[in-house]
Amino acid sequence: FVAKCLTINHEEHNKRIVEEMLQSNTVDWDAIVKLSTAHFVFPALYCNLKRASFLSYLPEDLVEYMKYITDLNRERNEKIIAQAKELNTLLLEYNITPVFLKGAGNLLEGLYEDIAERMVGDIDFICSMKDIFRVVGILKSNGYFSDYEVNYLFPGTKHYPRLKNHNKISAVEIHQNLIYFGKYHKVFDYKFIKRDLQTINKVNVLSFKNQLSLSIVASQINDFGFENNSLSLRNAYDVFLLSKKTTAKN
Repeated sequence: FVAKCLTINHEEHNKRIVEEMLQSNTVDWDAIVKLSTAHFVFPALYCNLKRASFLSYLPEDLVEYMKYITDLNRERNEKIIAQAKELNTLLLEYNITPVFLKGAGNLLEGLYEDIAERMVGDIDFICSMKDIFRVVGILKSNGYFSDYEVNYLFPGTKHYPRLKNHNKISAVEIHQNLIYFGKYHKVFDYKFIKRDLQTINKVNVLSFKNQLSLSIVASQINDFGFENNSLSLRNAYDVFLLSKKTTAKN
């Protein structure tokens, strides 16, 4: 039910099914809140139900709570976007071009109709391996710090230890790889994705086909989705939206 709700503004068939279920007044809203919260799609659920004009079917106190959480997430994401743009400007001054990934990249490029839809943890970006420790130095000179100081990265390590800043909303992860060490990490890497980067809203992000690939890879390889028979609805929602930007089957 939650997954269908996330598609109702693109898939008319699912919209009819969801409305019929809402009209039947048989939805277990406690279970819906629990599951959508666990999958980090609670604000996206609210935004899609609102966009489809379905909120009138929900209990009033639930709508108020959903709006409250969504407004909080929007405020947080506004700060994340501002922080990412600040990082972008800072690194460009040193002729280093960060390529923003995952949730932060999606927010910066405008993937979501409402920025409140996506719950974001860290700001992730990738850069050339030769620039990583320069970037670390630049960020540390601008108030960022790490709990784990390292002066080298193993070839299969995904990113430098998280950098935090007491005055910023989000931690930062500087990637050297997109995939954890294994037979694919040198196939889908920085050299591969930099060939067709796109600049949207003055920041660099992956091409839509590579964003879609990364969303799938993050779930299936990095999070062992296939092996664990697990599904993340936040990840699936990104895959769904990105599939509208490129040829998903390819």
